[in-house]
Amino acid sequence: VQLQASGGGLVQAGGSLRLSCAASGLFRINDMGWYRQAPGKQRELVAAISVGGTTNYADSVKGRFTISRDNDKDTVYLEMNSLKSEDTAVYYCNADGKELYDEKYRYYWGQGTQVTVSS
Repeated sequence: VQLQASGGGLVQAGGSLRLSCAASGLFRINDMGWYRQAPGKQRELVAAISVGGTTNYADSVKGRFTISRDNDKDTVYLEMNSLKSEDTAVYYCNADGKELYDEKYRYYWGQGTQVTVSS
């Protein structure tokens, strides 16, 4: 199983970035999401999306970030607008899924992609 995240980088405050995360090796996927971890802080949920498209956002990103997914491609996206310096963190994608011969759903994580917002 692999979750391959991409799209991070350096951007000025007020700018935009789009993250992508493609999952492979999973037979079924329920929720997908994005988490982030800033230096010295705990990992926190940024946004999540169900297989049916129901979304959930951290208060700090509501109105600025948009999560979406393509179920045919097992890919989740995070559109980030009006970026602030406090959005600087490593962003991790997450999938609640199962492999073909596994009875249980498990949480799988991507490798993380750095987002740096300069003020």
